[in-house]
Amino acid sequence: MPEGPSIVILRELAMPFEGKTIAHASGNSKTVHIDELEGQPLLGVASWGKHFLLRLADRSLRIHFLLFGSYRINERKDAVARLQLIFDDGDELNFYACSIKEIGEDLDAEYDWRVDVMNDAWDAALARKKLRARPDMLVCDALLDQELFAGVGNIIKNEVLFRIRVHPLSTIGALPAPKLRALVEEARQYSFDFLQWKKEFTLKAHWLAHAKKICPRCHIALHKAYLGKTQRRSFFCPRCQKQYGSDNALSSSNNHHTKETA
Repeated sequence: MPEGPSIVILRELAMPFEGKTIAHASGNSKTVHIDELEGQPLLGVASWGKHFLLRLADRSLRIHFLLFGSYRINERKDAVARLQLIFDDGDELNFYACSIKEIGEDLDAEYDWRVDVMNDAWDAALARKKLRARPDMLVCDALLDQELFAGVGNIIKNEVLFRIRVHPLSTIGALPAPKLRALVEEARQYSFDFLQWKKEFTLKAHWLAHAKKICPRCHIALHKAYLGKTQRRSFFCPRCQKQYGSDNALSSSNNHHTKETA
């Protein structure tokens, strides 16, 4: 599933389409009135978290790539597109295996830009306030909550927690104030680092914990576990990532299984 920085890259690539008119629309989407798109100008492109947005005159299209979605610009895959848009100059956008939904044309009414970690309107104080209101939430769940950190995905989650030396089963309410602040700050900072490395095609080379086997600080085996309500993969060091809060109830309630990576 593409994380926020990857959607920002798509937004930047699609910006030259702004102002063009849709000459032909097709695809197998059942949630879009495809026949109503032809003749509409593309007024703008935007992104919010993991959502890519196309703003038209009377509606916007929200595209979420889920686990296996993809796109092609001015080229096609050997597959039926969920949505194909061909513009008046012959350029085209093609989207595959994704979720597409029609929403209102006023994106400011649809989205709170303050929770998008890569948006200029990002509000760190608001994020801290929302987190403090959920003291029992696990940090591994908090980072993946799109109403708290829109755009953060599993890679960013694992790398942020490793950077700030916090165990994924820590609870928000047990975090010392400096750690809570670091959680919020690093969620944004790592997202921009991710964006830079993604553009350089060096992202994986910078991973310290995600999908790794050995802790680069302690030189011991990292643990891999499916944790929290999301049951997403977590990679963490049992020595240098401190757990804040009791793990007695959490371990049994989440039924997580942990193993050393080998």
